[in-house]
Amino acid sequence: MSDPIDRSGLAPRFWETKALKDLSEREWEALCDGCGKCCLNKLEDEESGEVALTDVACRLFDDGTCRCAQYPIRHQFVPECIVLKPSNIDEHAYWMPQTCAYRLLWAGEPLFDWHPLISGDPETVHQAGVSMRDRTVPEFEIDEDDWEDHIIEEPV
Repeated sequence: MSDPIDRSGLAPRFWETKALKDLSEREWEALCDGCGKCCLNKLEDEESGEVALTDVACRLFDDGTCRCAQYPIRHQFVPECIVLKPSNIDEHAYWMPQTCAYRLLWAGEPLFDWHPLISGDPETVHQAGVSMRDRTVPEFEIDEDDWEDHIIEEPV
């Protein structure tokens, strides 16, 4: 399976020398490790702010590739899909997966060894067992009232 994010031509370890706000769009997109966890529906406790992860995936999520099946035009189908960017990461980092490169770098933490930018291989995120490949159920199969029955621990 080929990696849909072209990482060729990027400066080596650019994420260690540039602030998130200074990344080009291509560099920003290359930070995605392809785990698919951001495409899972989450439940947030209104009182505590705690976010619970479910195995209920967005209707556009491809469980086999861990990618959005309509990424460039996803807002035509899922208007509420959040476009994470340097200008809004402060307000959205709290619900991002614990292993997410955007969240890690925002918090001043290093990337994991299995991250494709470190390993050079987009499959290492899956081999490390942190992705959602073949672990989800599509949201159109589960009534929203039943999402609580699908809360999972984040694979880390």
